[in-house]
Amino acid sequence: MLFIIMALSSVILLFCVTVLTVHAQSDLQTTKYRNMTIDLGDRVKTYARLNLPANGDGPFPGVLLIHGSGGESVLSPTSPYTPIAEYLSERGFAVLQYNKRGIGENDTLDSNVWGNLTINDLKQDAEKALDVLIQQPEVDANRITVLGHSEGTTIAPRIAIDNPGKVKNVVLMAAVAQNMRDLLYFQGVTNPVNYAQQILDHNHDGLISVQEASKNPVFSTLVGNLTLLLTKNITTANGTSKQLSPQFDVNNDTFISINDELKPRLIDRIRSISVVTPGEKCVVAACPILLKSHYALQTPISNLIGNISSNTSILILQGQNDSMTPIQQAFLLQQKLTEVNHPDHTLITYPDLGHWFYPSSQWSTSTGPIPQYVLADLYSWLESHSGLSYLYLAPAFSNMTSKSTDMGSNSSSESR
Repeated sequence: MLFIIMALSSVILLFCVTVLTVHAQSDLQTTKYRNMTIDLGDRVKTYARLNLPANGDGPFPGVLLIHGSGGESVLSPTSPYTPIAEYLSERGFAVLQYNKRGIGENDTLDSNVWGNLTINDLKQDAEKALDVLIQQPEVDANRITVLGHSEGTTIAPRIAIDNPGKVKNVVLMAAVAQNMRDLLYFQGVTNPVNYAQQILDHNHDGLISVQEASKNPVFSTLVGNLTLLLTKNITTANGTSKQLSPQFDVNNDTFISINDELKPRLIDRIRSISVVTPGEKCVVAACPILLKSHYALQTPISNLIGNISSNTSILILQGQNDSMTPIQQAFLLQQKLTEVNHPDHTLITYPDLGHWFYPSSQWSTSTGPIPQYVLADLYSWLESHSGLSYLYLAPAFSNMTSKSTDMGSNSSSESR
């Protein structure tokens, strides 16, 4: 279990904008925001934004957004997290978005900061952002929700466990239950191998055409450039490199073995991404040092989530076609919460939605606006768990396929 002692006195707020900026929809002002800079310590700062209802001074219930992997700013209008912040702030919540350390203006990355980022850094930074949110005069410190998406779901439960007096609710979207090593193996090996076997292996003989596979857009999304994968030297953990025979030529419609040739190459590549090369700057989405720190975590979230206080309510939202954090991850979390008899936890799953809660195939994730019914579910649950109403009633939609509730507690599981 991860315990980190925070020096709260080191949190310094630098307000970049002293006048609140107001969002306008038509001619009606519904939200406003304050841009901020948070001092993370060791001379590292990051940009943040506090989204607020346009009407009133609060105090409003607060939500801290902890975003997933990647080096993009979450403050831009095109960020998938911005609609969440705006939807909730329009309805009475104060929502804090913040960038990961190392992300600068226009999505530029400071390679020295970004390349040395660890999971401990991410947790400490999230805890400092939590303290910043609590300190705002418009925020009710007794009604705080920590919301994590994807990689952020490995951080949110840890914050709730180590700060039970600060966190009232935890929301996990596209949840991670396993160690990141296992999850990346699924993404980089299991999923593309399954696609090759089920879609590309027409004769069911364990072989696929390199030419066909190279032109398949879904398979290209899963493995990238297949020809490059088959012929490129890859640095492995022991420093050696491997290269397949030059016979693999897409122009000759060569066939390769899924298990004997494709799968070993995918395994080599997934192992190579966590190899630290001294002196090499890293500006990719997940650098080797960060991955190795994830791998070193002893307790997966599937076990750790059972340690969240019984006074903290938990919501899990999951797309059934999530190809990055598959739905089985959410089931493992639900099982643990049920095992420990956590008194208030809810799982809602959505058919046809992927990692970004946008309609997707089972093989690869598409991006687009989060459906309004997902945001409505999120708000409805938060409303009832933040003192704004007294009963959580899931909205009835025409696409809701089933709903089951444990009448002996407040735990429930729904499928829409």
